[in-house]
Amino acid sequence: MMRPMKLGGQELLFGEGTLAHLATLKYKKAVIVLANDVMIQNGVMSIIKGHLTTAQIPFESFIGIESDPGFSTVMRGAEFMRKHEPDLIIAVGGGSAMDAAKAMWIYYENPEIKDLVTLMDKNKFPLLRKKAKLICIPSTAGTASEVSRSIVITDDKTGIKYGIGNMEMVPDIAICDPVTTLSLPKSITAETGMDAMCHALEAIVSNRANYISDILAEKAILDIFETLPKVLKDGSNVSYREKMLTAAMVAGLAFTNVSLGITHSIAHGLGSLFKMPHGLANAILLPYIVEFNSQNESAKKIYDGLATKLGYVDLVSALKDLNHTLGIPSNLSEKLSDKSKFDENLSTLIEYALSDGCTKTNPIIPTKAQMQAIIELAYKGGQ
Repeated sequence: MMRPMKLGGQELLFGEGTLAHLATLKYKKAVIVLANDVMIQNGVMSIIKGHLTTAQIPFESFIGIESDPGFSTVMRGAEFMRKHEPDLIIAVGGGSAMDAAKAMWIYYENPEIKDLVTLMDKNKFPLLRKKAKLICIPSTAGTASEVSRSIVITDDKTGIKYGIGNMEMVPDIAICDPVTTLSLPKSITAETGMDAMCHALEAIVSNRANYISDILAEKAILDIFETLPKVLKDGSNVSYREKMLTAAMVAGLAFTNVSLGITHSIAHGLGSLFKMPHGLANAILLPYIVEFNSQNESAKKIYDGLATKLGYVDLVSALKDLNHTLGIPSNLSEKLSDKSKFDENLSTLIEYALSDGCTKTNPIIPTKAQMQAIIELAYKGGQ
């Protein structure tokens, strides 16, 4: 039986100037969640402040979130919200800011919950919107947390990343205004862009994929292939930035409904064990996973169709060329040069990947031996 779909929350806005929607809102008080002061330094917060002033919505700001949001940070943010009692939470930034804000929202509204484990149980996940609604304003064209049901929060004590998903966490309002992405450095533009590519490519071959998710995913794939190299060459071009941000959001609408695959499963483990940036890990792994998944007849047919539309004989070659254009390494060893450390953690990485929730929707569910072979090949690059 097909699972119900949810294509965004209450409102979805995208395109240049859409931040102005904030001026039309009717709320009593807001808390803005920021990872750092980048959105202040680049002028985005000045625009947001102006619109909230027009709407007569006073606000407080919570600043200070790690690239991998920790549980202790989430609890500090929830306490900050309990102190100021907002009826509107606004997350501004990349995946870390948006994921953290979603998690803070949960604990703000449900102070009786004291751990992460409870949220892993869908039967114990609480209802939200008892005190506040959530707006997400992404500053990267990648994670699509602004339309997703998912968060990744790190256990401070163990370093393990917990991927938590529930449709309750889909933000009420998503505002994708390209002005927020104009100051994004090239490396982050490339890595987050490939994260979005991975979202779409894994969604389109997910064993839960459907007619609507396929339409969304394919459009995102084709647009990202075309636009991401252009953005890297001319990051000040608002039209390019807008197309990438919209494509990343569309990829998010696809994957949040049909889930992902083992690229993400392995990338989550690489983040937990080696602190490898998520988008970078996905980008390096993706050609190897597409090659593995091509053993599945249905997935191969989809990949071949995409390759033809992109002007390639096969999709693996297309992805390798794209990574090369973006300056993405061809294998994991270029970023994880300590081979002995990698070998020491390999068995743990394999176990993490096999138990990750994304693995069950991959077109091929790998055995332990197959997972090891994939990871070892991605590490050495087929040398």
